[in-house]
Order: sequence, then C-alpha cells, then structure tokens
Amino acid sequence: MDAAAAFDPWSPEFVADPYPAYAALREAGRAHWYGPTRQWLIPHHADVSALLRDRRLGRTYTHRFGHEEFGRTPPDPAHEPFHTLNDHGLLDLEGADHARIRRLVSKAFTPRTVERLAPTVRELAAGLVDGLVAAGGGDLQAAVAEPLPVAVIAAMLGIPAQDEERAMLRPWSAAICGMFELNPSEETARRAVRASVEFSAYLRELFARRRTDPGDDLVSALLAVEGLTEQERISTCVLLLNAGHEATVNTTVGGVWTLLRHGAWTGLAPEGLPAAVEELLRYDTPLQMFERWVLDDIEVGGVEIPRGSEVALLFGSANRDPAAFGPTAGVLDLARADNPHVTFGAGVHYCLGAPLARLELGAVFTALRERAPGLRLAAEPVRRPGYVIRGFESLLVEV
Repeated sequence: MDAAAAFDPWSPEFVADPYPAYAALREAGRAHWYGPTRQWLIPHHADVSALLRDRRLGRTYTHRFGHEEFGRTPPDPAHEPFHTLNDHGLLDLEGADHARIRRLVSKAFTPRTVERLAPTVRELAAGLVDGLVAAGGGDLQAAVAEPLPVAVIAAMLGIPAQDEERAMLRPWSAAICGMFELNPSEETARRAVRASVEFSAYLRELFARRRTDPGDDLVSALLAVEGLTEQERISTCVLLLNAGHEATVNTTVGGVWTLLRHGAWTGLAPEGLPAAVEELLRYDTPLQMFERWVLDDIEVGGVEIPRGSEVALLFGSANRDPAAFGPTAGVLDLARADNPHVTFGAGVHYCLGAPLARLELGAVFTALRERAPGLRLAAEPVRRPGYVIRGFESLLVEV
C-alpha cells in the first residue's frame, strides 16, 4: 500500500492520532507525492530541518515569479482582503522585505526583552489559574490558555483593555488561521476575509489614536519607523497576534491533556519544567505542517522536485523521528536532554516569538501545578477538525 494513502488530513481518526501514518511515511521514503493537495510530503527530521534553511524554497514565490510564470492559478479576487493582509506579513515575506521588517520587529522579542515581561506574565497566569480554582474547574482553554497569551500580546501591541474590539482578537485570529488548513472551504475563506477586513479597520483606527497619543508599545514603535507602509504595519500587528498566541494556547491545552493522559501530572517538577515544556512542544506539535514553495529545482532522497512544486514539511513527523530522537522518539520523556525539535521552525523564518511562548508556557504550567495539584479531566475533549493547527475545542477539568 502506498504510504501516502495513510495520510488523510480530513479524517477525524487521522487528526486524533497522525503518528502511525507518519511512521509509515518515514519508513517508505523521504519524499512522497500527495495528490489531493498536490504537495510533496517530507516526513524526516533531517530533511525538514535542512529544507527550512534552504533558500531554494520560500514561503512565497511572488518576489521572483508571477503566478502564470510559476505555473499557479492566481488567488480568487473575492479573497483579496485576506491575501493582502497575509502577503504583507513577516511570515510570508521573502528577501529584502522580510529582512527589513524582521530586523525592526525582532528587537521586541529578544530573550532579554521578553524576560522583562516575566513578572507580568507570571502574575497574569497565577490570576487566571486562581479563577479556575475558585470555580472548581471549567474549560481550561477558555479560562486560562486563551486569555493569557492574548492579554500579553495585546499589551505589547498597546491595544487598550477598554476597547471592545479586544474581545474579538481571538475570534479574528481563529478565522484568519483557518485559511492555513489544507484546501480550506469557501465558508472558511469568507470568515477569513471578514475577519481580515474588520481587524484591519480596527488597527487603522488604533493607529490614528497612537499617532496623536503614542505610548510605550509596539504599535507606537512601528508608527515611528520610517520606510514601513501602512499595510506592512497592519499585517505585522496581525501576524504578531496570530503567531503570538496560537502555539501557547494549543501547547497549554494539549500539554495538560498529554500529562493527564500519561499519568505524568504529578511528575511535573519546578526544576524540570524547562525540559518538560520542550518535550510537550515536541511530543504533540501544535503546528503539524509548514508549507514551502520550491523556487529552484531540488532533490530529496533521490526524488527530483521541480520548481513550482510545493513541499509540506511534516513537523509532527520530524519531531517523532527516531533518527533524531532515538528509540524513545514516540515516548513522552519530560527529562529529555537532547531535544532538537523543529516546532518553532528554523532558518530565516524561525519563530520570533519562541522566547515569549516559552515564558508563557513556563508561567502557566507553574501556576497550574502550584495552585491545582489535583487537576483532572472532567470529560474527554473533542479535537478541532483542522489538521495543520493541532488543538481542541475545549478542555473541561476539575480542580
């Protein structure tokens, strides 16, 4: 049987546990053509890591080729607001534009800068967990996992707590991120377009306020930088929100579920927390796939992949590859010492928010272990149907 046939990202059974299919893909070879999405699946850690750094690939191709020249159909004009927002963001820029904006934004996410946020993040995490404990439990995702990173990134951007649009940040982000799933539906596209329009309109209004009343925040800093277009500022802010909380939300919820399912909750010791966070990021990766366009012909494991192709780098498979993690690659090991996971990517598109995500995860797991040592599941959680961004609809717990 063709190993790629086991890869079925629209199957609930596959989404619940894709790891046996990944093992079959790794065993069968290094590059597999997948017809339903017209992509090459790359399952091995060494290849994923190398291709993330290979400048013959890119998140976009429009900096070098037109759509027809590259053999691709132009996007639907009805989806233009989403594509305008996405195409001007740091994640999908390449070349000089990417370097220019990343250089400006990276100053806000250095380990030293992020560490200055530590007291605030720990205080927020403790307060949210105290609320969960006082209620005797509830939905961990809605009560703790989502509010923490959204509050942190909103504060960094300078979005006032009293703005009613602040409550829309998570729904807007979820709608926009729906377009990163494989073959998104037209309804998904409509939601993403609507969110793109509404979010952009709010940011333009916020920019107008900050121009007359600047503060000590990222929006004010971006407005003070010459050489950025208004669209680049908007797209940068949206990306920082989306990327600044998705991994934290899904690793918090997925991590708690993993720990409870493995009977490892009580083994989460303070001194071992950094290693445990890295293992949770590896073991059940919140971003299962990262797509890249082939800008110049490449070869993977003897397979020629021509320019114009798209490769799907399978992060979830790479992070369970025995060639990188040894015979215990499929085992949850909270004390794992050598952990070169690719959850945050690599190369020029390495996740700027990795230090912030690690800070937030450390804070929330510390608060949960200290304040809710008897945490347990109240119901079996339901996974979201999406494959690329791995998460749950909710996680009901009792304290």
